[in-house]
Amino acid sequence: MKNSRLIIFASIVLAGILLVQFNQIPNLDKQLVQAKADLKQAKASQVKAKTIVSSPKSQQATVSDSTNQVANFVKTFSNQPTSSYSDTLKRVASQKVINELTQTFAPSVTFSDKAHYDVPLVGLKDAWGSDLEYLVIAKSDAQSVAYTMTYDTDEKQVTDMSRSTLKGAFDNEK
Repeated sequence: MKNSRLIIFASIVLAGILLVQFNQIPNLDKQLVQAKADLKQAKASQVKAKTIVSSPKSQQATVSDSTNQVANFVKTFSNQPTSSYSDTLKRVASQKVINELTQTFAPSVTFSDKAHYDVPLVGLKDAWGSDLEYLVIAKSDAQSVAYTMTYDTDEKQVTDMSRSTLKGAFDNEK
C-alpha cells in the first residue's frame, strides 16, 4: 500500500513536471525564432563590414556615385525656381530637406533666372559608413553659398543639410 502511494505521488510529480515543460515549448519557440533573426541580421552586418574592409574599391565607387549625386542635387535646386522643388527633388532628397530648402535656404539665397550656379567644390568629411557628410559650395557670378549635407547611401538621398558661412577664396568680396 505504501509503495502504491509512493508510485502515485511520483507519477503526479512527474506529470506536473511534464505539464510545465510542455507549457514552455511555445515560449522556447519564440526565443528560437528571435535568435535566428538576430543571427541572420548579425551575419548580414558582418558580410557588409567584410565587403567594406576587403574591397575598398566598392566603397570608393559608392562614395564617387554619392559625390556625383550630391553635386547634381545642388545644381538642380540652385538653378531652378523654388516652386518646382517638390517635383524635381523628391527622389534625391528627403521631405525634410525639401521643406527646409523651400522655406529657409531658398529665400536667403538669390536664385535669379540670370544667375547660373556651378558646383566647384564637393568635399567629403567621412567616407566610411552609410551616411556620408559633405561640404558643398555653389558659386555664381554674384555670390557663393556653402552647404553641409548628409547623404544616405542606403536610401540614395540627401537626408540633412545646413548652410555654412564662407570665408576666403569663395566669398566673392573684392
